[in-house]
Amino acid sequence: MGGSRFVNLKAVTPRPKPRPSVRREWLPAKKMKRNWDLYFVIVLPLLYIAIFKYVPMYGALIAFKEFNVVQGILGSPWVGFKHFEDFFTSPNFSKLMWNTLGISLYALCVGFPAPILLALALNELRVGAFKKSVQMVTFAPYFISTVVMVSMIILFLSPKLGFVNHIITWFGFPEINFMGEPGYFKSIYVWSEVWQQTGYGAVIYLAALAGVNPQLYEAARVDGASRFQKMIHIDIPGLLPAAVILLILNVGQLMRVGFEKIYLMQNPLNLSTSEVIPTFVYKIGLLGANFSFSSAVGLFNSVVNLLLLVLVNALARKVSDSSLW
Repeated sequence: MGGSRFVNLKAVTPRPKPRPSVRREWLPAKKMKRNWDLYFVIVLPLLYIAIFKYVPMYGALIAFKEFNVVQGILGSPWVGFKHFEDFFTSPNFSKLMWNTLGISLYALCVGFPAPILLALALNELRVGAFKKSVQMVTFAPYFISTVVMVSMIILFLSPKLGFVNHIITWFGFPEINFMGEPGYFKSIYVWSEVWQQTGYGAVIYLAALAGVNPQLYEAARVDGASRFQKMIHIDIPGLLPAAVILLILNVGQLMRVGFEKIYLMQNPLNLSTSEVIPTFVYKIGLLGANFSFSSAVGLFNSVVNLLLLVLVNALARKVSDSSLW
């Protein structure tokens, strides 16, 4: 009882550690100076995006104006949504939307699963030489330019010179003018696109399959799983994240059908099914010098693509763990 009842709080309570001083080298200017080479690598892509992607957005104003070259963008009179209304009420609107969506959805339904199937098949091949040969044969068409590709299509399907019609007539059937029949245009475009792009797309999925944990295959082998079961339970889940990202990007470009290839394949006979929004914008805007109307159509096309991208990305984020943002 002889001790004091009071406790020296200063002696018991530990002193707070002093905060470390902020080093000058961690300031933004110092960090940029230390890592100048990394920032320099980023400069060129940022300049490219700014100059060729953001600066041209200023020209979208002519979609809301009656553009005159002499008066310029700012000096041209403002007309609001007049050009959009003209496009929506024009007789070409329904045909353009039907052709654009028809070709795009057809290409998406056929072209999207084709690289996945090819990658799964190549992943199951055990003979190295045969696997490399198949990869080379399927990947090589990707390097063919669009102009050469369209020339090959026209030559192969020619009624007189094409080997396709030679085979048809050899079996006793009449010749078919494939490029002159509107009903064949979508299939010719889509399947030639599949032939040219499938090998390149399969490389992405093969890279995704290469990242699958080998222990999963060993465990499946111990459990007695067949090749098909390994494909269903290991391969497909392994490439699913990459497939979801590519699907989002493809849907985001649904309205941007390949302009160059379709334009080169067009002729007066198949125009009823081959005329799409990009080719219509080119003909009205550059050839017809109707810049305001074509800009309105192109802006509408871009807005639809943006809405589809946001919608599909939100849907993918809900049903899976993969999304763009």
